[in-house]
Amino acid sequence: MATELAQTIAADNFLIPESAQPPRRLLMGPGPSETHPGVLAALARPTVGHLDPFFLQLMNELQEMLRQVFQTRNRLTLAVSGTGSAGMETCLVNLISPGDRVVVGVNGVFGGRMREVAQRAGANVLAIERPFGEVFSLEEIEQAIKSHSPKLVGLVHAETSTGAMQPLEGVADLVHNAGALLVVDCVTSLAGCPIPIDAWGIDAAYSGTQKCISCPPGLAPVTFGPRAEEVLRSRTTPVQSWYLDLGLVSNYWAETSRAYHHTAPINMNYALHEALRLVLQEGLPARFARHRYHHSALRAGLEAIGIQFAVAAAHRLPMLNAVLIPDGVDDVAFRGRLLRDFGIEIGAGLGPLKGRTWRIGLMGETAQASHVLLFLAAVENCLAAQGYRFTPGAGVAAANEFYTTAR
Repeated sequence: MATELAQTIAADNFLIPESAQPPRRLLMGPGPSETHPGVLAALARPTVGHLDPFFLQLMNELQEMLRQVFQTRNRLTLAVSGTGSAGMETCLVNLISPGDRVVVGVNGVFGGRMREVAQRAGANVLAIERPFGEVFSLEEIEQAIKSHSPKLVGLVHAETSTGAMQPLEGVADLVHNAGALLVVDCVTSLAGCPIPIDAWGIDAAYSGTQKCISCPPGLAPVTFGPRAEEVLRSRTTPVQSWYLDLGLVSNYWAETSRAYHHTAPINMNYALHEALRLVLQEGLPARFARHRYHHSALRAGLEAIGIQFAVAAAHRLPMLNAVLIPDGVDDVAFRGRLLRDFGIEIGAGLGPLKGRTWRIGLMGETAQASHVLLFLAAVENCLAAQGYRFTPGAGVAAANEFYTTAR
């Protein structure tokens, strides 16, 4: 029988592809970021069942490490099986019931996605808007709350599409005084810059594994505070999504009794466990300082060759650097040469910034001097190929000068 099957396959000329061998890239785009070898090795560890005692203990440890990285004591803190977008949907569909009033800040692509998810959950959404790259003032947020009386206010802390960081200190006071919840997107900022959930009064937040945590994409850390948990308990309508229903998912993550909900991505959780362990081993203050340090070196190098940032200095993300494409430089040709000749990936602009900006990631493992210097040398090569005029070597020299003097 086996011989007959083999002959049939050969006769039909089925093609079996060779084993996939990905190229080696230096990931300096908006995500995913570089991954520590130990995290990649964790993916190859033996798979166990999703209710195996070993895995249940690992889930407990994951929750505790996530609490430390989120800087929270929230009981309901876990890793959703899905990417950062699943984290966004988890926060919104669990906290929004049809007809609820919601305020969302839209100053980039991901604020726009938050608005759309809230609308799909049946919310009456008031979107406050700013041009891409700008941020909201406390006065704008307060005025929106007064005019709409929302149940929930959603803001993006680190807008990946623009490289802008939304100030959050003081926002929770405005939100809570109105009896509302504050939900924050920290997909790009978690483990890269301060986002102290408890100290800032954030009621729910979501992130992704592939940014400053430096784990492959596939899990979405989320955390829900006491106010958000009370909303979950008092729901009178089913959560829009069965898969993301925290009333069900949280029972699987409960530290005492476990109720089967879905088959978790076992090996991805191994990888996240190792990545979080490395984050905490480095220490959050040191990790935040490292991101700022290499951002400053990159900035010095880029400005030395005439490349300017797209976001005002007070609101720039250190881990996601959005810069203006110089006049006369072909965006697609530049990024194509950078990838083809140097194996370096960066991101294009999104929305109204498409063709106007590059997004350069220095997230997690990517934030290293060797990567900054290699990138600047490659940038000079690619710019020279298009006839862009600058002093050769100036970018690398400026970054080296920073590294020499800023210690």
